Amino acid sequence: MNQDTATPGSVRPGGRTARVRDSVLRAAGDLLAERGFATLDLAEVAARAEVGKTTVYRRWRTPAGLVADLLAEMAETSLPHSDTGSLRGDLLDNARLVGKTLTDTRQGRLFRAVIAAATSDDTAAAALRGFYDTRLAEWSPCVEAAVARGEVPAGTDPRAVLSAVSAPLYYRLLVSGDPVDEAAIAAAARAAAIAAEQGVFVSGATPSA
Repeated sequence: MNQDTATPGSVRPGGRTARVRDSVLRAAGDLLAERGFATLDLAEVAARAEVGKTTVYRRWRTPAGLVADLLAEMAETSLPHSDTGSLRGDLLDNARLVGKTLTDTRQGRLFRAVIAAATSDDTAAAALRGFYDTRLAEWSPCVEAAVARGEVPAGTDPRAVLSAVSAPLYYRLLVSGDPVDEAAIAAAARAAAIAAEQGVFVSGATPSA
């Protein structure tokens, strides 16, 4: 694949090119956290990263291209899933990871900016979906292992379970403004686990009246 025609974030460079990418994505992430997506400017990113402006325009092309690659990098460096021996323990670890990300001074603001970008730009939206696809795929074995242990019914949808963990925490971050604290984190994990145990997330299941 020719690097000049590849989708931003699809080429994994090495050597000096990797160092340039690291510098540019760090600068882009800082600017997103500070000011949001609307004012993200490639020239300013290049200046802050101390990289040639032409290099940034050629490789990433648009602010959305930078967001896409930033999310790809975040997915690459995401922590592996837990294996506590129980679904409740694994989901609590997952909720704590989400909570830690959302309450981090830099990462919380960065995610707000990325989500805002995804509401108005198709490239950013696709990148955000890709990030969560990677995260969900990494943690799905926790639910699959719970099925094998008999903790939850066969046919339980791992993506649905994991989404139920993170959804209330994102709601607090983006909508209600309520704290994403340890109580909220534990409640999100417990509620998702109980629902899974009751068969709520079995694919094709019909809710009982």
